Amino acid sequence: MSDYLLKSLGYNGEVRVYAIDATETVAEAQRRHGTWSVASAALGRTMIGAILLGATLKGKEKMTVKIEGNGPTGHIIVDSNGKCEVKGYIANPKISLPLNEAGKLDVRGAVGSQGTLTVTKDLGMKEAFSGQVPLVSGELGEDFTYYMATSEQTPSAIGLSVLVDTDDSIKAAGGFMIQVMPDATEETITALENRLASIPMISQLMENGENPEAILDRLVGEGNVKVLEKMPVSFKCDCSKERFATAIIALGGEEIDSMIEEDHGAEASCHFCGNQYHYDIADLEKLKAEAIS
Repeated sequence: MSDYLLKSLGYNGEVRVYAIDATETVAEAQRRHGTWSVASAALGRTMIGAILLGATLKGKEKMTVKIEGNGPTGHIIVDSNGKCEVKGYIANPKISLPLNEAGKLDVRGAVGSQGTLTVTKDLGMKEAFSGQVPLVSGELGEDFTYYMATSEQTPSAIGLSVLVDTDDSIKAAGGFMIQVMPDATEETITALENRLASIPMISQLMENGENPEAILDRLVGEGNVKVLEKMPVSFKCDCSKERFATAIIALGGEEIDSMIEEDHGAEASCHFCGNQYHYDIADLEKLKAEAIS
């Protein structure tokens, strides 16, 4: 089944609730980057968080989420947009740590508990909007929740979950975001808190066959959900040979000359998807001509 995200309202519009199955999307990132277990979980959680935040944008609007912690994974960068398309990479993909005290993947140990979460939104205006908060956990779900409350003043609860198999492949990946509307009653908030306190890991529920519709029912109660939209979720990179060529032209004729004389060509690799593009001498001669024209 293809990945998808559900936008919905709960408790007669008192809360906005999103639920997502991103298993194939995170699996695609794992395959492309060859991430090991805990790096897969860290990158996957960041991707799910970015998709959930990106789903609040309009179609052509986009955002970048950057996690910079003091752990061994190094930085994580993920781009998403209003169409639930996502791409991302992790600086050190070959990270595997002992399980934490709860017997789970030690995402906090990999990401680090000190650092920043930065969200930059391109809304098609002259200047991008940027918000940054310190990491409060390193588990990432709590960090995205803190970002929403602090930087966007939107009381939220965000759950991010990735289940990794023993061969580092992705068994399940998903999450949710609940946003409390200004007119929500104390009774509704208390009911939500009680449900959130008892809900199992989302990826575990998904591995057991539950879909986003069932997860919405768990979050707000069966019969309390009004689904507004179902959106496909996918890993999508917009890199191309032409885009990298533009970057090579920007280096200038002298730099391109050295590529021709010393390397007899050039190779460009995309951080986000791993695609590689080769430029032979004839390609570089054309780009040089454009650079000096």
